[in-house]
Amino acid sequence: MSADASPPLERLSKLGQSVWVDYLSRDSIRGGHLRQLIDEDSVVGATSNPTIFEKAMSTGNAYDEQLHELAAQGSNLEQCFWALAQQDIKDACDLFRPVWERSGRRDGYVSLEVDPRLAYETLQTFREAMHLHQTVDRPNLMVKIPATRPGLASIEDVIAKGHSINVTLIFSLQRYAEVAESYIRGIERLVAEGGDPRAVASVASFFVSRIDTEADKRLEALDAPEQLRGKLAVANARLAYRHYLEAFSGPRWEYLVGKGATPQRVLWASTSTKNPAYPDTLYVEDLIGPDTVNTMPEDTIKAYQDHGKPESRLQSGLQEAEALLAELARVGVDYDDLTDTLEREGVEKFSESFAELLQALQAKQDSLAPA
Repeated sequence: MSADASPPLERLSKLGQSVWVDYLSRDSIRGGHLRQLIDEDSVVGATSNPTIFEKAMSTGNAYDEQLHELAAQGSNLEQCFWALAQQDIKDACDLFRPVWERSGRRDGYVSLEVDPRLAYETLQTFREAMHLHQTVDRPNLMVKIPATRPGLASIEDVIAKGHSINVTLIFSLQRYAEVAESYIRGIERLVAEGGDPRAVASVASFFVSRIDTEADKRLEALDAPEQLRGKLAVANARLAYRHYLEAFSGPRWEYLVGKGATPQRVLWASTSTKNPAYPDTLYVEDLIGPDTVNTMPEDTIKAYQDHGKPESRLQSGLQEAEALLAELARVGVDYDDLTDTLEREGVEKFSESFAELLQALQAKQDSLAPA
């Protein structure tokens, strides 16, 4: 099979972008489906979040046996969730371990998020991230920490301790710059204390489709020109990637590279298209570039395999991206308010999913209890 005839996601991977799947469940891990995605769809990592676990654990019976055992041991609902989730993450890490080894620790990671209710608690987030790394005990685990302002210090501290982190819920260019700085400072501290940065990997998860959803809503309310809609998410991501290239270059970073450090790659998250008027591969097609990750829901993976046209486009249209931000400000879209709103709503959504998850586990536990 020639390079041109190979599947679209394989060609995308050859352009330097890693494909991760934004879903995880016990059925997919143990039933062979996740292995199939690795073998057939170039998937080299997986991400999870409270919403994903809520969907996985509230349907089917894959968790019933372990849940029943935990209930018999007297575990409360939160203890049950973490036991179930950590078992899935361990199994997924083991499945991706050959990918991690083969890629030289570049890929093969599985992400597990700290309790979303801790998003504004620096010390508690740090302690939970350290605890999760200790209990899961897999070198290819990434613990997810939200990029709230209090989260930035937690991110730096966990990196400084030599652990891998997926920084999640990034929306604004300013916050992304702060996330990259937190990572670099963490690596500097690790090196200064004699640690080995080769054991540390990190991604900065930039949320994409939600930006267009919120921007389009505001543009419609302002009766702004229709041609401005559906453009901000891609423009925002391209400008973020430009900062990535600047942040991870120059003498300061090159010194750390000499010690074995690897850059914190940008990861495109929330890449399913929410607006049916937009192409279903929009947030893949326009964001392909070297040293990036796209974590895709399975529907997006299928769509891209069917009709994706991979080409490196991430570094194009930068002047247009800057002009768009200026035009949006001119018509009355407040970028800072938009991204602050999305961050706050993102934390709230994951906290709500966590509460719904505990309710679903309670219902399952009740159904499993002897009459």
